Amino acid sequence: MNEQIQLNTTFDESLEQDLIAENSSYCSWDLFQMAYETSKHVANPEFQGLQSQKYLPHVDFLPHQMKCAEQVVEKMNGRAILADEVGLGKTIEAGLILKEYMIRGLAKKILILAPASLVNQWVVEMNTKFHIPAVAQRKTHVWEQDVVVSSIDTAKRAPHRDIILDTDYDFIIIDEAHKLKNHKTKNYEFVRSLKKKYCLLLTATPVQNHLVDIFNLVSILKPGHLGNYDDFTKRFGRNRNQLSNDEHLKELVKKVMVRNSRGETGIEWTKRNVETVHIDFSEEEQNTYKYLSEVTSGGMAFTNITLLRELCSSREACFLSLQNMLKNEEIHPSRAEQLQEVISMIEQMPHHAKAQKVVDLIGDSKEKFIIFTEYRATQYYLQWYLQQHGISSVPFRGGFKRSKKDWMKQLFQNHAQVLIATEAGGEGINLQFCNNMINYDLPWNPMRLEQRIGRVHRFGQKEDVNIYNFAIRDTIEEHVLSLLYEKIQLFQRVVGNLDAILQKLEIDNLENEIQDIVSQSASEGEMKIKLDNLSSVISYAQEQEEQHGTSGAS
Repeated sequence: MNEQIQLNTTFDESLEQDLIAENSSYCSWDLFQMAYETSKHVANPEFQGLQSQKYLPHVDFLPHQMKCAEQVVEKMNGRAILADEVGLGKTIEAGLILKEYMIRGLAKKILILAPASLVNQWVVEMNTKFHIPAVAQRKTHVWEQDVVVSSIDTAKRAPHRDIILDTDYDFIIIDEAHKLKNHKTKNYEFVRSLKKKYCLLLTATPVQNHLVDIFNLVSILKPGHLGNYDDFTKRFGRNRNQLSNDEHLKELVKKVMVRNSRGETGIEWTKRNVETVHIDFSEEEQNTYKYLSEVTSGGMAFTNITLLRELCSSREACFLSLQNMLKNEEIHPSRAEQLQEVISMIEQMPHHAKAQKVVDLIGDSKEKFIIFTEYRATQYYLQWYLQQHGISSVPFRGGFKRSKKDWMKQLFQNHAQVLIATEAGGEGINLQFCNNMINYDLPWNPMRLEQRIGRVHRFGQKEDVNIYNFAIRDTIEEHVLSLLYEKIQLFQRVVGNLDAILQKLEIDNLENEIQDIVSQSASEGEMKIKLDNLSSVISYAQEQEEQHGTSGAS
C-alpha cells in the first residue's frame, strides 16, 4: 500500500541571510526564483526539432541543411562528418548545429579549426549569420574567449598547443578535415588529443584514395566505432568499393556521416556553360615543345612530363625548372647540353599563346574572371601580361598570410577585374560575385577541378557560370583534356558519381593513373592509345551506371 506523506515546510529568512553573509557565492531567494523561471522559459522540453531557427530569422536555411542539423542533433549526438558536395553549405550546417547546442546550454567553450585562408571567413560567418561571438586567434592570445577560430598550424605550435590541450572544449569544428586522413601526421595526433564533447568534421571528400581515410576520420569522432586499425585494414585494405558493397560498413558510416549531393537537394542551380578553347602554339613554341619531348631518354619520365606541362603554361615556369635542374642535379654533360639548348630556345620565344588568348577572351568586357594556373611563375607572368593590356588583376596563392588573402579577395570583389589563383584558390573561398572561370592549366585530378568550380558555382550564384578550358593542340595537355573533359564528359556529370565509378574500377587516384600511363609510355603514340583505352573503360562504366540507375528508378 502506497501512502503519500505531506510535509509542511516554511522558508526561514534568517537562514538565507546567514548563508549569504557566510558565503558571497550564494544569491538571494528572489534572484534564484527569477533565474529558475527564466531557465524554465528558455528550456527545450524535448530534444526533438530545432530551436535555433527562431533566433535566426534573417537566415533562409535550405531544407537539406535543416535536415542535416536535425540528424546530427537528434541521432548522432553532436559528433558527425558533414560531407556534402562542394557548394552546398557545410559551413551553414555546422553553424546551425553549433547554435543549436549553444541555445540548449550544452556548448559554451568552442574551438573552430580551419585552413589559415578561411579563418576570417569563419569569424564573419559565425558573427553575422549566427550571432555567435567568434574571434580569430592571431598574435595576441585569445584562448580565454568562449569561441575561438584558429588554423591548425597556429593551434599546434607552442605556447598555444599546451593551452588548447589543457582545455575541456564543449564543441570543436574542423574544416577541410580530409587533410587529417593520415593518422601518422602531427596534425592528426594533435586533433585526436583534443578534449571535446561534440565534434564536427567538414569535408567534401571523406574518402580520397583509400578506405582507411574514412576510418581515420571516424576515429577522431568516435574511437572504436569502426573497430581497430589493424582489423579494419586487414579486412578492407585499399579497396574503396567496400564502402558501397559492404552493407554493415555502410550502415556504421551512416551513423556518423551526412552527405548530400546536388541532385538530392532539389535546388535549381544556375547552368554551367563549358567551352573548350583550343590554342595553337606559335612556330617557335611548337619547335621548343617538340625538341623538349625528344630530349628524354628511357620513356616519358616524370620530370619530363612536368617540364612539358610547364611549357604549356608559360615560358617562365619551364625556364625556372630547367635552371634549377642544371644547378641542383648531377646531370650527364650531354643531357645538360640538351637542356641548355631548350633554355636558349625558350629565350627566343614570343609571348605565350595562352596569355594572348586570355586577353582576347576578356576583350572589352567589364565582367570579372578568375583564372586558375598550376604554377606560381605563370601567375607572375600573367599578372604582368594583363597589366600591359590594361587589365587589372590580383594574385591569390597559398604562400600569402591570412590577412593578405582576405585583402586580395576584397580587392578582387571591389576593384580588380581578374583574380589569378594557384591551387590555394580552389579551396574554401566563396566568390559568387564572379561567374567566369578560366582553367588556364587543367588539373589531372577531377576533385581539384570540382573544388575550383565550387568557388563560383555554389549556392548564392545568381548567374550562369561560364567555364573556359584552355588546351594547346598537339600537346600532352590536349590529350588529357580529351580524356577527362570530353570523352568521359566530366563537366556534364557530378564528380561524386565519377568518383563512385572509379571506385568500382578500382582506380584509387585518376591523376596517378594518368601519370603512370604517361611516364610508362615509350612514345607519344603509345601514350595516346593507353589514354584512349582508359577513357573507353570509364565511359562504358558510366553508361552501365546510368542504365542501372534508370532501370532502378523505373
